[in-house]
Amino acid sequence: MRVISRRALREFWELHPPALEPLATWFRVAERTRFADFSALKRTFGAADYVAPFTIFDVGGNKYRIIASIHYNRERIYIRHVFTHAEYDKWSGEMRRNKRRKRGN
Repeated sequence: MRVISRRALREFWELHPPALEPLATWFRVAERTRFADFSALKRTFGAADYVAPFTIFDVGGNKYRIIASIHYNRERIYIRHVFTHAEYDKWSGEMRRNKRRKRGN
């Protein structure tokens, strides 16, 4: 798969140096593997979850999250966000609140 873009990972590990090794490892595996669908991806990345429209990867022993959009037919992984666990919790809470607001309208 082609990961777009490694820059997001690099910028994150420059702010959080302990993230370098787990994010670089995730990147190497993702780049070298073709996934036909989510179940194939899940066999490689057991800690991945699909929460429409994103795939959420737990990386580094649950310390970091990669939020991605995946186009299996195009063999592309688009990184949307990279977070620490705490940053992810805040972001996902905001996403849930926004969904509730939209449903209320």
